[in-house]
Order: sequence, then C-alpha cells, then structure tokens
Amino acid sequence: GRLNGYKFRRQHPIPPYIVDFYCEAARLVIELDGSQHNQAVDQVRTTHMEVQGLRTLRFWDNEALQQTDAILEIILRAVSDRTSTP
Repeated sequence: GRLNGYKFRRQHPIPPYIVDFYCEAARLVIELDGSQHNQAVDQVRTTHMEVQGLRTLRFWDNEALQQTDAILEIILRAVSDRTSTP
C-alpha cells in the first residue's frame, strides 16, 4: 500500500523479473530474500535494476518480520533521498 504517502506496488513486473515491492515515485525496488535466494543471482537482478536507474534495497524476510520498524525507517530514508534529489 502506502508508506508516508508513497505508493508501493506488490509483485510488480520489471521484465524479465517480478520484484517484491516497487515505488515508482522514488524509483525504488524492495526485495525480501528468503533462504532460497542465491547471492550471485540476486546481484544480476540488482545490476539489471541499476542499469534502468532503479535503486534496490534487499532485506532478509525474517529480518523484515522481526525488525519491521527498523526496516520501514530505512525504506523511508531511501524514499526521501530519492525524491528530494533532482
């Protein structure tokens, strides 16, 4: 949904991938990684996003569940940085 007025889309397609969350206004991708994730594969995805001018934040899924407030604060800072920079 929304975070301080910023809209996030869940399971948003950015071909050839589908990202966990995407905020168009901040050009920010949020990925929640579980035990099935492979660091090398994740780096390829992240590089693909960067080439398109998107920033990617990655968190472990259990970290997001256990430290939700801290994760939200990091995301809010990232959104603010991206939208306040020309």
